[in-house]
Amino acid sequence: MDLERRPLSGREKDAEAAELLEKLRVRLHHENVSVARRAAYNLSWLQEDGLEILKEALYSNTGRVTKTAASYGLRNMRGRMKKLARECLQQGLEHQSRNVRDACERAIGLLGRKKHKPSAPRRTGKRHRFRIQDVPAGNFRKPRVRNNYR
Repeated sequence: MDLERRPLSGREKDAEAAELLEKLRVRLHHENVSVARRAAYNLSWLQEDGLEILKEALYSNTGRVTKTAASYGLRNMRGRMKKLARECLQQGLEHQSRNVRDACERAIGLLGRKKHKPSAPRRTGKRHRFRIQDVPAGNFRKPRVRNNYR
């Protein structure tokens, strides 16, 4: 899939930042879900630019993998863009495309879950510890049998 060049927003500091954003944008549209999700996670750390690219990927005419990766990136937005990302996911619930609705519904469902810390394993009952009692002290080798016949 050939992506047309995105117009620069003016927030990019230099050419390297614009190149990085374009690279992440291309990776977001990758067929492999692992590559797309990793790019979406990296875009979630970028504030306005990341939000803009993820919204574009979610609402554009792309495949299901790209839409689920974009919803994953919106779900993981940090800082001041977190509220805007949630609003974007809420708007996706009324979208005409079924793929967008499913991806947004899944992301909102995962946002509502509480993250729990794994608890330490509980010790129930008496633990059986085996003790080694009948170990003879000393040399454990077999005695050599000497042949007295020569």
